[in-house]
Amino acid sequence: MSCSETDEGGRRRAPFLTFEGGEGVGKSTQLRLLARRLRSLGIDPLETREPGGSPAAEAVRRLLLAGAPDHWLPLSELYLVLAARADHVARVVAPARAAGRWVLCDRYVDSTRVYQGLAGGLGLDLVERLQRPAVAGEWPDLTILLDLPVEEGLARRSRAGPGSRFEDKDPDFHAQVRQGFLHLAALEPQRFAVIPASEPPETVAERIWHAVRDRFARELAP
Repeated sequence: MSCSETDEGGRRRAPFLTFEGGEGVGKSTQLRLLARRLRSLGIDPLETREPGGSPAAEAVRRLLLAGAPDHWLPLSELYLVLAARADHVARVVAPARAAGRWVLCDRYVDSTRVYQGLAGGLGLDLVERLQRPAVAGEWPDLTILLDLPVEEGLARRSRAGPGSRFEDKDPDFHAQVRQGFLHLAALEPQRFAVIPASEPPETVAERIWHAVRDRFARELAP
């Protein structure tokens, strides 16, 4: 369902944007920059993240991200992510969109498809079947995929300080993550905007803005 459509009750659905990519690509930074730009235009978006975004989902996040790289099996990770997503969507994302508020989310369904489905070896079919009830129809209108060579992303993340167990996984895993995201973008070019993330943050932000402006011209019109 696109942002220009309505839900079953005839209510307008606000735009839903997600930011995706491997470790260290700058998702959180770019989400904040886009939110700031939207606010300058009189739009107050909800900024959220996954796993997390609601109190219960944040508790699951702490379980999921702590420990050694192999602390959880991919299937265990998937169930944890979906438990968090079900709560986040029901308590945060869906109510915000129903109220007409833009939603900007740092990671969402595509991270699950890549980290557990493709790089984790569970396969897309299983992930899609299991996550459908948790998503509850809240699919992104636009997904910003920030793409960066693996070595550069991991170096950036290392400079930022200690990270999660996912960052400590081996380089082959991270290479599969990057290729997995690019694979999904090729499958759904109408939803994804692939943005090179190696340029200065201001340049990346401008590229993202062009993608947002093109996709949501109607919503952004004065």
